[in-house]
Amino acid sequence: MSALHEPIPSTAWPAAARLIARWLDQHERADTLLDGLPKSMPTTERARAQHLILGVIRHFGRIDAALARLVAHPPRFSTRAVLFVAGFELLEAANTSDAESDGLVAKIVHHAVEQTKALASPAEARLVNAVARKLAAAVAQPLPVADAKPEELAEYFSHPAWLIQSWRAQFGPESTRALLEWNQKPATVHARWRDLASTPPDFLKPTPWAGFYEVPSGRWSEIEPLLKSGRIYLQDPSTRLPVELLAPQPNEAVIDLCAAPGGKSLLIADTMKTGRLVAVDVPGARIDRLKENLARAGAVDVALVQADVREGIAPVLREHRLPEKYDAVLLDVPCSNTGVMRHRVDVKWRLQPGDFKKHPQQQLSMLHAAARLVSLQGRLVYSSCSIDREENEHVVRQFLAGKAGEAFTLDASVLSYPWTDHHDGGAAFRLRRK
Repeated sequence: MSALHEPIPSTAWPAAARLIARWLDQHERADTLLDGLPKSMPTTERARAQHLILGVIRHFGRIDAALARLVAHPPRFSTRAVLFVAGFELLEAANTSDAESDGLVAKIVHHAVEQTKALASPAEARLVNAVARKLAAAVAQPLPVADAKPEELAEYFSHPAWLIQSWRAQFGPESTRALLEWNQKPATVHARWRDLASTPPDFLKPTPWAGFYEVPSGRWSEIEPLLKSGRIYLQDPSTRLPVELLAPQPNEAVIDLCAAPGGKSLLIADTMKTGRLVAVDVPGARIDRLKENLARAGAVDVALVQADVREGIAPVLREHRLPEKYDAVLLDVPCSNTGVMRHRVDVKWRLQPGDFKKHPQQQLSMLHAAARLVSLQGRLVYSSCSIDREENEHVVRQFLAGKAGEAFTLDASVLSYPWTDHHDGGAAFRLRRK
């Protein structure tokens, strides 16, 4: 059995190193990696392992560039993973005072060397010892100015240079650097309080957004029963924006066309309280989560339909004896996820420039399909968790310029940017059938 396929340890540091080695080799999604942590791992160890794994992926570009200057020939993945995890710890140590940092660096290097002996070999431990001692200085770069070259910003903030250039063209250098700084910080956990008949516990911190609270770390034992009872739902405040624009009313017929995992569907149900809600998504791993969330929809009459919107869902709706026209239609399209990179730390490494041509074509096709489901004077909300114009304004404008768009007017829109709104970014546009 190769080192990459050995069982994942139940302690945080070696578990993180094993999974980072797998990520370097197989380029798995971050959520898939985290699912690989042992179920028996203690809660504190799991939290630490997740912190290390996400930290390495978040700062991969900066650590990788530093290692490239120190190592002529990259070692095998298991040893490289040790250096990446140690590199992230050294980055964290650089944010402490100098006196503390010196002692921390020595501890981090020693710990990495000892871990290498078990995860790789004594010979590779000597390499780690030599490289890790120099790595602390190599990753401690000064903060670039906002108008620095894209390549400098790309290395420091661990983002592709082409993406930084695109954002600069859209938002300018100051906003782009603010976005880069935002993306490099661990995501705040938010919860929506659903039990309106009671008061949230004091440890949930109020936010500027009604019904949403910040969840402090270290309170999982108190959060878990609230989740199981359905009193709270873990959800970023940005998700409220398309639902607020949709404005579902009691006793309406509403359809959510890209519903999984169900956070927005549940918010729609909680908002309308009574009526009919149809949740649609393609068959797949997220359907179980969608079913679980829809089961908490209260008095709303809920139906789940597994179908691809682009292939036309009218026949599927007829088969399920469901309406073919709706008062309100929500289309939250699959997209580049550029507005949620704080939560989805590996997105930036998977994106390609061509995605900003491919995604809008698919999104426009889905918007045409959604428009056919809107009743007279009904409303359609098109939304995405992208901050890029190609997937937002450009798609809506192209739809309205076409024959199908002649039946609609754009009567409201909202754009959310992390560096100004202080939560995930995205956009939503409300189209109303004439």
